[in-house]
Amino acid sequence: MNPVVDEELHYQEPGAGAGPLLWGPGFALVGYLVELWVTPQQHAMAWLVVGVVLLLCSAVWVGARRRFMSVRVSSSLLSQGSETLALERVVEICDEDAPLGTRVLGGGFTAPRKYGEVALRLDDGSRVVAWARDPEQLRTALRQASET
Repeated sequence: MNPVVDEELHYQEPGAGAGPLLWGPGFALVGYLVELWVTPQQHAMAWLVVGVVLLLCSAVWVGARRRFMSVRVSSSLLSQGSETLALERVVEICDEDAPLGTRVLGGGFTAPRKYGEVALRLDDGSRVVAWARDPEQLRTALRQASET
């Protein structure tokens, strides 16, 4: 994703928040507390290692989602995952669904699961599919950005 300086931001989805980073250490803490309550032996160091390992796993997951699932619409660019499209190339924001097999922005074969699709017609006559959790809000943001 390319950061754009001094451009109005019309829409943004980060891909993932920081909340999942707390899941692993939280599970490890609950495991340690249950162990304290149930057994006379405590394995604090083992639970600490488990918490750190789960934190690292979730950090990789959050980082990947932020890199590949983020959506950003500025005044001149649409960024979807690892792909950036200049909005001057967008000729039409279609209200109907794109035909099956249309290229999906961001490098995937299909739009991510639980994401809605927005069909776009480009200046070379081709169609592409943009995607967002809220496709209507993305469609509105694209129309606002193209008007400016």
